[in-house]
Amino acid sequence: MGRVTQRRKVHKYLLDGSPKALEFPVRHREDVLAVEEPLEIRLGRMSFSVTMRTPGDDFDLVAGFLVSEGVIWSADQLVSLRFCAGEDENGMQTFNVVEAQLRPDVPLPDTGRNVYTSSSCGICGTDSIDSVRKSSHYSPQDDPVTVDAHVLASLPALLRESQRVFEETGGVHAAGLFRINDDGGVQLLCLREDVGRHNAVDKVVGWALREGLLPLRGTVLQVSGRASFELVQKAALAGITVLSAVSAPSSLAVELAEASGLTLAGFSRGTSLNVYAGDARVLRPAAEVPAS
Repeated sequence: MGRVTQRRKVHKYLLDGSPKALEFPVRHREDVLAVEEPLEIRLGRMSFSVTMRTPGDDFDLVAGFLVSEGVIWSADQLVSLRFCAGEDENGMQTFNVVEAQLRPDVPLPDTGRNVYTSSSCGICGTDSIDSVRKSSHYSPQDDPVTVDAHVLASLPALLRESQRVFEETGGVHAAGLFRINDDGGVQLLCLREDVGRHNAVDKVVGWALREGLLPLRGTVLQVSGRASFELVQKAALAGITVLSAVSAPSSLAVELAEASGLTLAGFSRGTSLNVYAGDARVLRPAAEVPAS
């Protein structure tokens, strides 16, 4: 997998009290780690942002990041992407700087990230949601697509089957984009992995932008972790209809999902899931247990 993974020597401690552990309590072995490196994003010659990511699908990452920032929303606004000169201590190209050339009529944003896009920025409440609304050119609000609850609950397992880097390292997040078919089934369109869950989503959205698929109506974005405000924001800006997470959403994520008309599910574990917003899109099982 090239620079996506790296082998390192580790000391493994066996503490289970077994005869083997008592005889050899410490073992020396190799472990496989997910690579994490910085990526500088430039708009022309202007440095726009630096993010820590797992190398690979970097052009998708940059394209998706620009969608998430509200800078672009269609493929024709992105003229080109290229790696810029960047060398390590041995004089080798690092491929850690990407320059995006935008169409001349696309306004350049202020230098640095818009503060409302970060879940750690300290901004919360209606100001954050209004900022996303002002930046959005797509909305899942009027998308009539529905998804069966059993199908929705099955997506984490389908996602896990394709997580190649996680299989090797156990150290990356994943995001998978599924198309809801007319027969009610789903088709995996794109899966990306990264040490940052927001990067994994940006890589998926960037792939879709470059394929000319935005807005992503009739799709489900399944993520391997929790559903933060930032991930709901990225999904909403791409016009994704349903966001499903293996873990919990935050309170602001639910508020943004409701305001954007996006269906948000959490704790999706194969046999159960919680729907926090947009439950009208989720087709219920034949028999329901009354709420206690």
